Amino acid sequence: MSSSQRAECSHGFFKQYISRKNSLMDFIIRFERALSHQRQKELVADHVDAFEVAQCILPMPMNKQMATLYTRTMFQKFEQELIQSTACFLELKTEDASKVVFNVSERKNWETRVAEVVYVKDSDHASCSCKRFEFVGIICKHILALFRRDQIEYMPDKYILKRWKKTAKFGLVSDANGNEIKDSADPGLLIKRSTMSRLASDVVEDALMCEEGCELLSETLKSLQVKLKLLKDGPSNNEVGGSSSQTQYMKDPKRVRCNGGSKRVTGAKEKAMKRGIRHCRECGHIGHDRRQCPRNLNTPTSPSNNDESTPIDLSDPLFDEFYRMHGPTQ
Repeated sequence: MSSSQRAECSHGFFKQYISRKNSLMDFIIRFERALSHQRQKELVADHVDAFEVAQCILPMPMNKQMATLYTRTMFQKFEQELIQSTACFLELKTEDASKVVFNVSERKNWETRVAEVVYVKDSDHASCSCKRFEFVGIICKHILALFRRDQIEYMPDKYILKRWKKTAKFGLVSDANGNEIKDSADPGLLIKRSTMSRLASDVVEDALMCEEGCELLSETLKSLQVKLKLLKDGPSNNEVGGSSSQTQYMKDPKRVRCNGGSKRVTGAKEKAMKRGIRHCRECGHIGHDRRQCPRNLNTPTSPSNNDESTPIDLSDPLFDEFYRMHGPTQ
């Protein structure tokens, strides 16, 4: 389940930048843009953790301690657990020489939920049945209620994981081969952006003092924007190589049919509709074939031997035999 959630989180992040209609080159550009935005947000978060102090809602020593250790995001999650722990009630269930078991009840939305907290005396370790510490990495409200009952003012070091601390990036990070992994983000990028933002704000404030200053700043910014765009796009092929006069484009790869079911079986009527409208071979009209053509139905047929228009010879010897057996007829 954890692996599936990580994949869904990545899909949700990249869907903000990438669509199935993008070509291969658009995909690469948008992918790099997404990573750049993510690194920029991380630099901003590092700046907040380094130079700003989180405001504590509860004036408790443990809350102030975690505000200085945890990052801003993780501290907000921990503080919510600490606030919810004030609404939990402990009840002693069993106790022996090795451990103590408590039932921690919480009433939420007219429903009482009970969790079991086990405190092992030998190892001085507390665990909860909700498994939030094992899954998320921060202490749950049930164990915090136990700490409040035992008047533990500061969080023990065993419950503070390094990956949620502000100093998590300090030190060397090595791969499987023992090589050092360097951070790809530029630490000076945030400082440059802050300096240029302050300078641009001062220029805008000075330009707003008069109408001529606004027009001058607008024209200068438009010209500067064009120059920055040319600088971003880079030199053309003629300026770099000098010998190539034609621009070469990379085409998208051919689409292939993915593995799966075969093509849908079509019926005779659908096949006839795909072939087109049929015409009569006799008259050329539509709506009928050669056998049902009105031209063939209206054509007179040749008279047969039994037609009334054919004269009958009464002197035939067959009529004499018929008269002797049945008598004369009209």
